[in-house]
Amino acid sequence: MTTQTLPAPASANPSFADLFTPKLVTILREGYGLANLRADAIAGLTVAIVALPLSMAIAIASGGTPAQGLHTAIVGGFVVSALGGSRFQVGGPAGAFIVLVAETVAVHGMAGLLLATLMAGVFLMAIGFLRLGTYIKFIPYPVTIGFTAGIAIIIFASQIKELLGLTLAHEPGPLLDKVPVLWAHLPTANPATVALAGATIVIIAALKKLRPNWPGLIIAVGATTVAAVALGLPVATIGSQFGGIPTTLPLPALPEISLDTIHAVLPNAIAFTLLCSIESLLSAVVADGMTGRRHRSNCELVAQGCANIASAVFGGIPVTGLIARTATNVRAGAHGPVAGMFHSLFLLLFVLVAAPLASFVPLASLAGVLAVVAWNMIERPAIATLLRASRGDAAVLLATFLLTIFRGLTEAIVVGFALGSVLFIHRMSKTTAIETHAPLIAEDRADDANGARTPYDNDAARNSDIVVYRISGAFFFGAAAAIGSVLDQIADTHRALIVDFSAVPFIDSTAANTIESLAHKAGRKGVAVYLSGASADVRKDLMRHGVRPPLVHYAAHVEGALRKARAAEHTAS
Repeated sequence: MTTQTLPAPASANPSFADLFTPKLVTILREGYGLANLRADAIAGLTVAIVALPLSMAIAIASGGTPAQGLHTAIVGGFVVSALGGSRFQVGGPAGAFIVLVAETVAVHGMAGLLLATLMAGVFLMAIGFLRLGTYIKFIPYPVTIGFTAGIAIIIFASQIKELLGLTLAHEPGPLLDKVPVLWAHLPTANPATVALAGATIVIIAALKKLRPNWPGLIIAVGATTVAAVALGLPVATIGSQFGGIPTTLPLPALPEISLDTIHAVLPNAIAFTLLCSIESLLSAVVADGMTGRRHRSNCELVAQGCANIASAVFGGIPVTGLIARTATNVRAGAHGPVAGMFHSLFLLLFVLVAAPLASFVPLASLAGVLAVVAWNMIERPAIATLLRASRGDAAVLLATFLLTIFRGLTEAIVVGFALGSVLFIHRMSKTTAIETHAPLIAEDRADDANGARTPYDNDAARNSDIVVYRISGAFFFGAAAAIGSVLDQIADTHRALIVDFSAVPFIDSTAANTIESLAHKAGRKGVAVYLSGASADVRKDLMRHGVRPPLVHYAAHVEGALRKARAAEHTAS
């Protein structure tokens, strides 16, 4: 029988160009016609209609201006689509960033936010070029569900003041401090504001159920704006609060940069980087699932980095990939990244032509939009499933959720990831098993046609001085202690110990050290240790940790190790 080694696929060692060529270049190489342009223009317009009220609402809730939200979607969104590694990704300001951005503005001011956004862009580019994007997927699922639900609660709490039209001088940031203040000021609620916010939510919910293909957000905001103007309702608007929206983009300018400010905003920049990585790659994965395409994660992170740098230079807030708008882009029939670029161009057209109309938009309407966004962010079926699935997943989910609400997003992700890792280690350790061969004969085969049977070995069956143990599964630090204790016990009562590694896919340093310690202990007691069936990689790792002859003896399989053990026993006698 001849064994052939198949050549590695061409993608096994992708070049720099393979990894970092934007999807825009890919679709242009495929051929891009008028029909594709038409499809992308329609999809871009559809997404722009959805993004218009969201971009303004998210920026306001984040402590910025509605213009900043639009500029972020225009500049950052264009760069994400033009340079990204996902065919359908749409970028812009995200609801998930509201908490972090608001905290950054409260502590470091708008200049600190711009610098943190710029630094996050640099970090994202570095992560992409170092090809670390594929590791973002190791964030456990309960962590993403938990912190997303926690962010949704905080977003909703941050909008209660605008939803009810409360009058208060200062609104605390932390939820535990915020709730008593809001409760104390409930008598100041404005009925007109409550009516507009409620109408916005009802219209969005009704259209989603009755006319799901209609742009519910823009219709709801438009209808309530017309109602507020026509009835002369005494409510706060974008014009009264922010003086309207400029009809031009700001000139590019770098934020203030100094070692002190860099040091001050570094934790915020790291938090932006982490959240942007998770959000954008999750969004790209969702688009892949909807279309059957495959994104390039490292290229996408480089594009996200460039987009955040560009957004900061134009006075915007952090940019990331957006699951809802990306899904809308796919459902609207987008062909490729040009749709995302059209989305930004249509938003720019709104700023240039219709910005004065935005002055009449009530803040209550935008608060209603964010209330719906917060509700949709809570993945209720996924939460119910995780709570039922296992106590471990439920603990990770609840810990991340509660820490997000009461401590902070960065701490929640770190703790949630740590708990998820411990849970994974615990589960992996249970998949690793150790069993003995008794009697010491090879397994019988069901059919002689499969090969020669191993005859019954009477001497081997009666030989109590040689014992064979097989380890099955990944032999790593989570399982090393349990397996090490078993091997220690049997090494005391036999003259030869054979450990079969044929079912071990990999071994880590802790496990290798366990085998080395076992071999030294066995050697002091005159017990010979044989390691059989180790793959080339496992053997290399063992040898690297000192598990080498004459401390141990290697054999290709258990039968070979048995022959060596019997020969050594015969020689000694």
